[in-house]
Amino acid sequence: MTLPPLFRIFLVVIATLLPGALSTADAQQPVAIPNYWDPRERVAMPDLSSRNRIRFLTTADFPPFNFIDQRDRVAGFHVDLARAICDELAIVDRCQLQVLPWNELTAAMASGQGDAIIAGLAVSGENRNQFLFTRPFLKLPARFIRLKTTPLTGEGAESLTGRRVGVLSKSAHEALLRSYFPDIKPVTYDNADFLFDGLKTGEVDSVFGDGVQLSFWLGSNRADDCCAFFDGPYFAPAYLGEGLAVAVRSDSPDLALAFDHALQALSKNGRMKELYLRYFPNGLY
Repeated sequence: MTLPPLFRIFLVVIATLLPGALSTADAQQPVAIPNYWDPRERVAMPDLSSRNRIRFLTTADFPPFNFIDQRDRVAGFHVDLARAICDELAIVDRCQLQVLPWNELTAAMASGQGDAIIAGLAVSGENRNQFLFTRPFLKLPARFIRLKTTPLTGEGAESLTGRRVGVLSKSAHEALLRSYFPDIKPVTYDNADFLFDGLKTGEVDSVFGDGVQLSFWLGSNRADDCCAFFDGPYFAPAYLGEGLAVAVRSDSPDLALAFDHALQALSKNGRMKELYLRYFPNGLY
């Protein structure tokens, strides 16, 4: 099987950083930890005693969120988060995880084969007609990266005015770049390999794209410490969506509320921070 570029980058970087991800991150400048909860808010815990089992559905081709690891086991941020949610709700013995192809997830939920999808299902109007969603547990930002050797005057995106910025062609990030930064000169690329090569060779002064992909590329051997995040992060729900959330069937408001209760608790007790740094040691923000 030939792995896509992002998958290869992720496996190399995570194999290098995961054993000491927390200590590595702490040794460098502090990594911004996302927290989307109002500290004054309290989410009630519903009674789940009538549920004999809770079945999470996921995929295996969305690294670093869901993937098959080097021991041929399903792993990833979503997988560990599902386990943490079950642990927080004291229902580990009733939780199950099933891996399906992406295009089978919603049909499996509709037919009663699963109780929750934790696989990056878009929080869209169409999907809200079928499912309930928890609060977002991770919002995925757009970011700029730049060559460290490129001289820029200033710390913000305004210093890129009139400069060439690479972006993937026909992507949401291209649309966002053109809308938010009309004074920047977009240079479009058909794939990520060409995009990053253009940055390293100086064909463009910066790259704009998905913070997850850029974070793992920055930590890869291919980047060779050439570049760094610059400005941002940028959140634009109209272009990038509302973030990652758990989807449950529309007849399961108790499950959505229980998951929200667990997600808030994980944010408060530090376990969400631990998971974030485990899979995103360079940070996204």
